[in-house]
Amino acid sequence: MSDAFEFLARDHADLRKRLSQLEMGPAGQYSATDDNLPQRRARVERLITVASGHEATEETCFWPAVRAALPDGDELAGVATGQESASKRALDRLGALDVGQPEFEALLAEFTRAAREHIDYEENVVWPRLRAALTAGQADNLGRKLEAAHRTAATGPYPGIPSGPAV
Repeated sequence: MSDAFEFLARDHADLRKRLSQLEMGPAGQYSATDDNLPQRRARVERLITVASGHEATEETCFWPAVRAALPDGDELAGVATGQESASKRALDRLGALDVGQPEFEALLAEFTRAAREHIDYEENVVWPRLRAALTAGQADNLGRKLEAAHRTAATGPYPGIPSGPAV
């Protein structure tokens, strides 16, 4: 068992690793005849699954906790869920594109930049404030909720589904 921040830090590290692996290839130089296209497609599909699960987990547990615990929680969560909505749309488009299409590499680069900015926002802006507002027991409890939600989280971006809790 880990607290919320440890759980999310592991998820973020996994996402960063996956993004870095995709960046290692000569972006924009793939063609439809390259032997590595199936492997690249598989890596992107796994990124879509992992990123979608991460975002769904945050939307169901983490952002509601931020909204409840912090006086400016609605604003902080609003920024983050807006970023996540844009990510869902990008992931959905990535899933629909052929790896050999020029738009694919441009969209992947755009998603990678946005994903890193989102992770930085969470870790550097939201986490310190939430960490200060929660007791150790509350952070542990939130970690348990995140772990449970992650086991049943969505595996696709589903951009038509609104981000955040229902109003």
